[in-house]
Order: sequence, then C-alpha cells, then structure tokens
Amino acid sequence: MPYIFSFYGLNIGLLTIVVIILLVLFNSLKILREYQRGVIFTLGRFTKVKGPGLIFIIPGVQQMVRVDLRVVTMDVPSQDVISRDNVSVKVNAVLYFRVISPEKAIIQVERYLEATSQLAQTTLRAVLGKHELDEMLSEREKLNLDVQKILDEQTDSWGIKVTNVEIKHIDLNENMIRAIARQAEAERERRAKVIHAEGEKQAAQALMEAAETLARQPSAMQLRYLQTLTQVAGDKSSTLIFPVPVDLLSGLMERRAAPSTPTVPPAPETPPLQPDLPRRIDPVA
Repeated sequence: MPYIFSFYGLNIGLLTIVVIILLVLFNSLKILREYQRGVIFTLGRFTKVKGPGLIFIIPGVQQMVRVDLRVVTMDVPSQDVISRDNVSVKVNAVLYFRVISPEKAIIQVERYLEATSQLAQTTLRAVLGKHELDEMLSEREKLNLDVQKILDEQTDSWGIKVTNVEIKHIDLNENMIRAIARQAEAERERRAKVIHAEGEKQAAQALMEAAETLARQPSAMQLRYLQTLTQVAGDKSSTLIFPVPVDLLSGLMERRAAPSTPTVPPAPETPPLQPDLPRRIDPVA
C-alpha cells in the first residue's frame, strides 16, 4: 500500500509539472500577423521589434506590445474656425496615417492614436484660421497639403507617417449662405451682360463688314432685298410690305442732316430825316 500511494503521488507531481510547462510554453509563444509587430521589453528595457510569425518570449521577464502597421482612418471632429475675414465656420476632416516605427510609437508617446487626433484638431484650426472664406471654399487641395505637411513634420518623432488629409465639409450659417448666393447671382448677371455686350460688338462688326461688301456692288443690295421679300412671303402672316427705294431714303436723310439758313426779316422803312429849319418868329402887332 505505501508503494501504491507513492506511485500515485509521483504521477500527480509529474502531471502538475507537465501542466505548468505547457502553460509556460503557451504564454511564451506568440503569433503575430503580417501587419503586426511586437515591441519586446526585457525587465522594462526595450530589446527589439519582432514579427510577423511565431515568436518566443520569456514569461515574467519579457513583455510584448502589439502594434498595427495598417493605415488608420481617423475622423477629425467638427471644429469651430474663425477665418481671417472674421467668418465663423465649422470644419471637419478625415486623417490617414500609419505607424512606420513601432518602437517610437510605443516609447516616445503615450496612446499615439489619441495624440495624433488631438494634434490634427489643433493644426486644422490653426491652418484654416490664416485663410479667408473664399480660399477655404476654392483652395481645398492647397489647405489639405498644408495641414498634411505640418502634421507629418510633428508626428515624425512619434514614428507616424501622415499620408493624407481631406477636408470633408465646411458648414456655414444661413446668413452667410444667402450672402454667397446673392454674390454668385450677381456674378452670373455680370457675366451674362458681358457676354451679351460682346455678342452685340461682334454682330455690329459683322454688319459693318457686310455693309461694306454690299456697298461695292449695288445689285447685291437689290438681291438681298429680294431675298428678304421671299423669306417674308413664305410665312403665312398678314404683313404688308411697301418697297421704298434706298436712294430716296438716303436723299431724305441728307436733306435732314443739311444745316438750314436762318431767314432774316426785312428792316422796317424809316421816314427820311428832314433838316432842321430855323424857327419862324411872327411879328407882334
């Protein structure tokens, strides 16, 4: 009986040792995917970056922090921005970045995702506040590049690469929207007037050239006149046409343009002047 108890005790001890070894091996072996890296710390000190694949760490002595190397899409919350021309707008954007140095992303900054988000918000307000509203609406590509350049320079020490920044929406208040609509309508009216005036100018130039061409040959004017009569006669209308010679009209216009000589009324006839005669003095009786 003592031998039996000792045998069972030995088996239980071996089984316990095997279970402990299996647990240690299970905690020692780590599998990292292709887009993951493991930052290894040995007794609190950075050792190296491992992965991807199967890696081995010493439990209790070494620790591993997983880092994702894929591109992160981060939505920048809506920010209240005052433009250089004192217009209050709300702007939101989207940020694309990825980790290129896992050890810096873990050692140099605490929670690099939150730090990048806060930096993107402050940079967006600072950059847009230096531009006017018209530049925000018309030069988004330039603003995107400016924000991306600033973020990339500041996050380089964190081991983060900012690949792209896109301004999604610029929200204006109702009064500013109506003002922009009136401005756009006035601009369209201005363009319409300019186009109309340019058309009138081109038409006048063409008519002048046509008049010069017709003036070289009088018969051409007569043919043009007959062509106009044919076009009018083809329409079913009650229009009456009275041909008037062009020479007659030109004569009337020349007569009207000639200056008229004013008529001077004849001077009234004055009686002839009589010479002064000496006064006759009657004798006194």
